[in-house]
Amino acid sequence: MSAASGNDAFEPMRLRMVATQICERGVRDPRVLDAMRRVPRHLFVPRGHERDAYEDHPIPIGEGQTISQPYVVAAMTEALAPQPEDTVLEIGTGSGYQTAVLAELVSRVYSIERIASLANRGREALERAGYRNVSVVVGDGSEGLPGAAPFDAILVTAAAPALPQALFDQLREGGRMVVPIGTYAGQQLWLVRKAEGKPVSTGLDLVRFVPLIGAQGYDESW
Repeated sequence: MSAASGNDAFEPMRLRMVATQICERGVRDPRVLDAMRRVPRHLFVPRGHERDAYEDHPIPIGEGQTISQPYVVAAMTEALAPQPEDTVLEIGTGSGYQTAVLAELVSRVYSIERIASLANRGREALERAGYRNVSVVVGDGSEGLPGAAPFDAILVTAAAPALPQALFDQLREGGRMVVPIGTYAGQQLWLVRKAEGKPVSTGLDLVRFVPLIGAQGYDESW
């Protein structure tokens, strides 16, 4: 849980963000909404963009990556249905903001980032915000983190060409994965459940994410 207080200069902006960008678009899970109200999103954007943090759009964070707009973070988190006792794997640390939202909701978060500079910045932002139940690892997110598996849930914040088998294999039976699948031209968000060792998939929103680069994702030529 965050050590940062919601009682700060950005709190009114944070509350307005949740009310107008998230609740009004149909996100209803009270735990997710409370987490979005608590996490100090302005700590996870580049310096000078703090007031942009609560606006309804993604923000570049360097290295060709972005911090997703608040609604997308909330919708993906709600679809994942994180539980207090869960251990969750996040693919793509990026700014660390989605990681922080998950850390508010579950027991343990492992997050993989392939770009070392972003991993370092994300780790620093998470530490600054007071999160202690998070481990950030540099590596190929498409191959997951077998040494920490199985996971109750996996959240993928980059678009894969197909369901990454290595990630699915690291879900426990009954576990859930939320993953965008598709090309640059178009992607769909999927909720994938593991039932008797097989994927059961439900289509969610149309989305636009950066590519999942790695052995079970795209190559650098995307």
